Amino acid sequence: MQSLVVATKNAHKTQEIRAVLAGLFEVNDLCSHPEILAPEETGKTFSENAVLKALAASFHFPGWILADDSGLSVDALQGAPGVFSARYAGANATDADNRARLLADLSLFPEPAQRRGRFHCVLALARAGEVRGIFQGVVEGTLLDQEQGGEGFGYDPLFVPDGYSDSFGVLPAEVKNAISHRARALAAFQQWIGSQQVLE
Repeated sequence: MQSLVVATKNAHKTQEIRAVLAGLFEVNDLCSHPEILAPEETGKTFSENAVLKALAASFHFPGWILADDSGLSVDALQGAPGVFSARYAGANATDADNRARLLADLSLFPEPAQRRGRFHCVLALARAGEVRGIFQGVVEGTLLDQEQGGEGFGYDPLFVPDGYSDSFGVLPAEVKNAISHRARALAAFQQWIGSQQVLE
């Protein structure tokens, strides 16, 4: 089985990617490599940041690198938090800090119809300093006015995907890993793999 290094130290992301790609790749990440520093995310889009992370990691490992950049955009907030999702409440913000700021910002929009948003995920695949593919996924939904559930991570307890009545903080991991933005980007990645005669 081929090895795939995910250019992240976010164990939650790695867990989701490993679950979806089980049987296809041996998935590892940067958690055991504290000497590898994450590049500054200077991109203006998820795609630009994913590419930055994939290329940076590709100079440290000989094989395939997959980098994820993802986040939440809310219509009423003109697309925020967007690429700043992980640091919405500040450079060293926790997930709880970011959710608290989002709830405060959304307090001016009490109606569910005003709280439409979506999770974006862009995956960049790289090897030896070269980008080999970019894969995207989006899931639409509604933001709650209070947290629901303790599963998932990030903004999951606030986000109810279309077609469901529970947030990603309540829905089982198997459901999230089938319908989420990351799952959809990974599905595009898997489709691309299937179209390659040889993946070397």
